[in-house]
Parts: sequence; C-alpha cells; structure tokens
Amino acid sequence: MTRRSIGIIVNGVTGRMGYRQHLVRSLLAIRESGGVPLADGTTIWPEPVLVGRNETKLRELAERHGLTDWTTDLTSALARDDVEIYFDALVTQQREKAIRQAIEAGKHIYTEKPLAEDTAGALDLARAADAAGVRTGVVQDKLFLPGLRKLKRLVDGGFFGRILSVRGEFGYWVFEGDWQPAQRPSWNYRAEDGGGITSDMFPHWHYVLEELFGRVNAVSCVTATHVPERVDEDGRAYAATADDAAYAIFELDGGVIAQINSSWGVRVYRDELVEFQVDGTEGSAVAGLRNCRVQHRAVTPKPVWNPDLPATEDFRAQWAEVPDNEEFDNGFKVQWEAFLRHVVAGEPFQWDFLAGARGVQLAELGLRAAREGVRVQVPELQR
Repeated sequence: MTRRSIGIIVNGVTGRMGYRQHLVRSLLAIRESGGVPLADGTTIWPEPVLVGRNETKLRELAERHGLTDWTTDLTSALARDDVEIYFDALVTQQREKAIRQAIEAGKHIYTEKPLAEDTAGALDLARAADAAGVRTGVVQDKLFLPGLRKLKRLVDGGFFGRILSVRGEFGYWVFEGDWQPAQRPSWNYRAEDGGGITSDMFPHWHYVLEELFGRVNAVSCVTATHVPERVDEDGRAYAATADDAAYAIFELDGGVIAQINSSWGVRVYRDELVEFQVDGTEGSAVAGLRNCRVQHRAVTPKPVWNPDLPATEDFRAQWAEVPDNEEFDNGFKVQWEAFLRHVVAGEPFQWDFLAGARGVQLAELGLRAAREGVRVQVPELQR
C-alpha cells in the first residue's frame, strides 16, 4: 500500500467550525481511520498546516493534538511546494481575499460557505479558479447528514409520487450574551461584519432544495431582527444590525413549493434543530439531522376537524421510521474524503465554486425580496 501525503492549509482553525468539524472530526478523524483509500491501493494521508492570527491559540491547539506544523503567516504557507490544498474557515468578509491569494498560488481550494459576500465576488472567484486550473469545492455538509440521505433515498425511489411541497423549520434560541453566554459569535449579528441568518443559511437551503427537489426558480422572503441588542464576547452591549430570522417561500421546478423558516430567536419544539416535511401524492416524510419518518398514502388516517372535542389520535405514532440500512459517518468528513479523492484521483465532485456561487446568489436575492417586498426570479448563473 502506497501512502500519498497531501499538505492542507487549514486557515481559521481556531474558530468553532474550523476546529471542531474540519480539523478534529474530519482531517484528524481521517488519519485515525488510516487515510482515504483509492481504487489503485493508494491511501491519501492529510498533513494539516494550521494557520491563524493568534500564535498562542495555534500553539496550544497543535500541542493538544500532537501537531507541529502551524504558522500565522499565510503567505509563507501558500508558498510551500508540499502544500496542495487551501481550506478556508475564516469569517465571510475575509474569505474572498484569502481564496484569491490561494488561487494565485496555484492551490486547490476547499472552503466553508458562503463563498463570498455577493454573487459577483463568488462568480469572479469561480472564473479565476477555472482560469488557474485549480480544483475547487464548497462545504455542503447537510447533504451528507443521515436524515437527508434517507430523504434522498425516498425521493430517488419514487416514494412520494409527485412532490407537492416542502416545509422546513430550522433554528434555536441563541442567548443574548448578558445572563448566559451566546453560543454563536457576535459578528453573526452585525451586518457590517457580514452577519445575518439569510446569508448564513440560504446557501444551505439552496443546495438542499436543488439536490433533492429541483432548481429554485423564485424566492419571496421576510426577514427580521427579533433581538435588537446583544452582548459580545467581552461583555459589551452592541446593536444587532443583521437579520436573525428569515421566513421564505421558494418556488421550484415542477411546481414544488418550499417554505423554510430560519431563526435564531425560536425555542425548539421539534425532534431536531432542523426538520423538513415533504408531502407528495403517494406519501409524506419528515426528516431531520439523523432521523426520517414516513407515512404512505395507503396508511394515511382520515382525521376530522372538530374543535369541540379533544384529539384522540396520536398522530406521531402513525408514522414509520426509515431504517439506517447503512453506517453513516460524519457529514463533514464524508465530503472531505470526496474532495481529497477529487484532487488526487480526479473523481467527480459537483460542489465546486459555481455551486457555491448559486448559494450566494439565493441569499442575495432573498435579502432583496425582503428589502423590496417582492417576489424575485432566480436567473441561471453562467461561468
């Protein structure tokens, strides 16, 4: 067996997502499992190069995991011949500049979403990467979650018949930061720093809707800043200038209507932090992060509306659980493995910068729809 080492810059590794999901649960987990095997017997072995601004945090993080390769100098890291991939987990406002630097250095690029702050910037990055001949990828982790993989299995198997509608609920209460620390960074709630739930979540909803149900043709949206003041990491009160909730309707190919509520100001009364209900002529399903339940046409009960009597049916008990049928790995890790096979062996990888640009476009158009109070068509993006 031949080991193929591949140097990977992990920029923004001291942040929550860069550290937990991409370093620990993806790259280090890949190493712990023996690497990524290829059909020819080669094993891809990731060699992380940790990059960030805080030398103390980087040193502590590297020592915690037995790593020695770290730096605060991105330029010198990109100049290394043994580094082939640049990964970006920076805040959105810093991403475009860093990715452009990686393109100029000839590195293959994998990045968190959103790809850029606006559609023009995202498309420019996609075109620059194409011109440079580098391979690109954008994180689209929710496609690899067990619940959504089960849902896709149902779609591909024709379980729903003709799909009519999709209803999504996402969110949880993010503490204001005064009497309990907030569980998200304060920049998420400042528009001037690139924050906002629409910019954060619509790129996710784009790829979920497009991959499972069809192209998004139009969007209508209402946004809100439900919590107008929050407290930052240093205990200072600040004005929340970004949207913390978005209520959207997406019109898809085939007449499918999708309604998705996204909110950081909602308390959870559902089984998982995100759930999608899909209704079709032949059956319905409710899918979350891990679980998926179904009700087929043949076993659908016949409820009758009567507000004068208490409900006697246990509606949840009338649904059946979709079995796992396979072992599901961490979604971030699975996509990392696919991107590494794409870079090393040329295997297909459809979630490139153009796919990322379409997610940015949907967020931008959603914000426009909310700002102008109109229904906005979603034009096709061209390279």
